[in-house]
Amino acid sequence: MGFMSFANSSIVAAEDALKGRIEAMQLSNRHIVTGQPIQGPFASDLQSGIFAMGCFWGAERCFWQQHGVVTTAVGYAGGYTPNPTYEETCSGLTGHTEAVLVVFDPAQIGYADLLSIFWESHDPTQGMRQGNDRGSQYRSAIYCADNSQLQTALNSTQTVQPLLNQRGYSDITTEIREAPEFYYAEDYHQQYLAKNPQGYCGLRGTGINCQSDSQCD
Repeated sequence: MGFMSFANSSIVAAEDALKGRIEAMQLSNRHIVTGQPIQGPFASDLQSGIFAMGCFWGAERCFWQQHGVVTTAVGYAGGYTPNPTYEETCSGLTGHTEAVLVVFDPAQIGYADLLSIFWESHDPTQGMRQGNDRGSQYRSAIYCADNSQLQTALNSTQTVQPLLNQRGYSDITTEIREAPEFYYAEDYHQQYLAKNPQGYCGLRGTGINCQSDSQCD
């Protein structure tokens, strides 16, 4: 499974999760910033990863701004309910966390670089919350496309944990495992902060810098 530890909270049990639906979310399938499709299949030379860092609005923007990232999308992952709605996910009864699908060109940006952005851009020690956003839908997670990504992600915690400890932070609570099903969120959530530049963004880092302090890979 991977590295997972949560404080003072829990994920809904599978038997208690909402049933969801067969129908997938209907989307416009165009990234309004990059102009690329947000749904696959993607070109064979591209790779993807899934990251959860709290509210997915700010997390998505964090990744689409990176050179080498081809497209991004927000959605729900890590739970039980098929094709959930935003309201269902926010109820805590789906088991999902708000997540970002990142499709990237490995010739331009590496997976380790994306991990550095992930670790630097939020607090991975807070369990079932991120700042004032509380609930299992805001938990930190890395969902890996293959075993190579999984090992790289797991190894990165060994570098990041001491950097966090130096700043007074506790143990990493990030869930790290092979990628589960990614369910796309509603169209209005996609690239939300490009559509609403003054919209809410609760993303806050801890002050670690993977490039200057130590490589996070």
